[in-house]
Amino acid sequence: MADADPGLHLPGTSAAEHLPPAYPERAAHGTAGTLRAWQEEAIRLYLERNPRDFLASATPGAGKTTFALRLAAILRANHTVSQIVVVAPTEHLKTQWADAATRAGIRLNPSYSNADGLGYGRHYHGVAVTYAQVATKPVQHRLLTESADTLVILDEVHHGGDALSWGDAIREAYGSAKRRLSLTGTPFRSDDAPIPFVEYAPQGDGSRLSLTDYDYGYGRALADGIVRPVIFMVYAGRMRWQTSAGEEMEASLGEGNTKDITSQAWRTALDPSGDWIAKVLSAADRRLTEVRQQIPDAGGLVIATDHASARAYAGQLRRITGEEVALILSDDAGASQRIDAFSAGDSRWMVAVRMVSEGVDVPRLAVGVYATSSSTPLFFAQAIGRFVRSRRRGEVASVFIPNVPALMLLAAELEKERGHVLEGPGSAEEMWDAEAALMAEAEREDRASNELEEAEFKYQALGSDAHFDRAVFDGAEFGGYAEVETEEELDFLGFPGLLEPQDVKALLQQRQARQARRSATRQGLLEHPPERSEAPEALHRTLGEQRKLLNSLVGMYSKVSGEPHKDIHNELRRVCGGPPVAQSSVTQLQKRIDLLRRRLRP
Repeated sequence: MADADPGLHLPGTSAAEHLPPAYPERAAHGTAGTLRAWQEEAIRLYLERNPRDFLASATPGAGKTTFALRLAAILRANHTVSQIVVVAPTEHLKTQWADAATRAGIRLNPSYSNADGLGYGRHYHGVAVTYAQVATKPVQHRLLTESADTLVILDEVHHGGDALSWGDAIREAYGSAKRRLSLTGTPFRSDDAPIPFVEYAPQGDGSRLSLTDYDYGYGRALADGIVRPVIFMVYAGRMRWQTSAGEEMEASLGEGNTKDITSQAWRTALDPSGDWIAKVLSAADRRLTEVRQQIPDAGGLVIATDHASARAYAGQLRRITGEEVALILSDDAGASQRIDAFSAGDSRWMVAVRMVSEGVDVPRLAVGVYATSSSTPLFFAQAIGRFVRSRRRGEVASVFIPNVPALMLLAAELEKERGHVLEGPGSAEEMWDAEAALMAEAEREDRASNELEEAEFKYQALGSDAHFDRAVFDGAEFGGYAEVETEEELDFLGFPGLLEPQDVKALLQQRQARQARRSATRQGLLEHPPERSEAPEALHRTLGEQRKLLNSLVGMYSKVSGEPHKDIHNELRRVCGGPPVAQSSVTQLQKRIDLLRRRLRP
């Protein structure tokens, strides 16, 4: 092992005063040798407390890597530790950490493998490994940690809870480390798996909430000009698909449908052969062209659900742009090289599956298409984190998303601070069970004489279309008066690529007002239409009320015609198509309601 660098931390000095000589850093992380205010603040807090464990939560793009490596350099300089171990989620990030460490005067071996035993080269100060690598041989990594005074940097530490065996392995490997620095941009998970070395505080409802030692959220980073403001371009459209029972389903994105119908409509929208994704990719490329007028090397990223879809999307973008597209399908050496080449170049598009959703630093990404079916807060936050990394003040990011309730909520709450909650009895689990019971009861009441299909729900996409629905920024919605398939969509696709955050909202409001005037003129109104409600109607009420309205109309029609309810429901299904009432979408129920209303007219 290499000896620690000379140097001594003197109490009362600033974080910068006891650092090794200044080293060059990327422009995105500040000028050479300097720290951002939050990084100085966090290092100062660490040195005041001098803890064994420290959890720092900073929004993606804020500079967690620079903070961690500068702190590591300090701890090596004052002989607190002599060895550095970085644990990262992916192979690509191992190399990225090693490159950044070199600029900090720390030499990490990113090629260290479990087959190397306890030797990784005397000219290195430590190693960069993956969580999966540690989970395979935790005892070996414990012995490596105990061979010297070690600082373990756990990058995106929530991955330590990806599996029970992983959490146990991380604790086994690093339980005896002299210092542990845990980093995350999203200090929460979508499950109850505890995160190693994270402290949890009891809450009043019996749950436990993760505690961080230092927080630097997106809202504060945006105010400091460190990250980009994000405009969400929301696209709706009508979807058609067929079930395994032969039922043809039809629903529009954004309607208050059941979870299953919403999921299948969303999946249909993402089908590579459909018109929805083709229109959205074309719109996103047009947006990228507008951005590149002010940011010439701006790039775009499509995040796909699986390999087949990623290949298909890349093919569509090649046809749209006439250019090659960087395709990232797996976490291997070849993928890392393609990411690095894209990051250093000026080509337009990259298409990838999950590996590019977290940690990968491509600061020129300014336009994104969220073409994956994942809706967990963790994945969404990490995915959007790929677009918020700012190189200069004023850059604006644009992310295209489908109008799916779960995504709309996450987009509106982008700036909300979250912690990881371990549920207790009587908390969210109980609420979820109660909600599920209410929905089940509603379906039993509304299915009339029809029984639910017993076959497993499968689907075949039949068709889709897309139209611009609205823009979401800072929790507010704009563009709700844009007429479908008109040039008004270009009001938002043509947004400038460079704007101060306060100017983004002002410009969105101007374009919203202009569209409201156009809408009023088209309708012959003297006053502007009412503003769109900020709080959407509860989804279960939208669907439930339609079912009740349909059943009421069926009852009225039965009194007039003398036909049994069962026969009326069967006739409505024959004429309008679709499954039984309890399985129908908002669109399908509305067709039956409209038909009955016509028949009931005098």
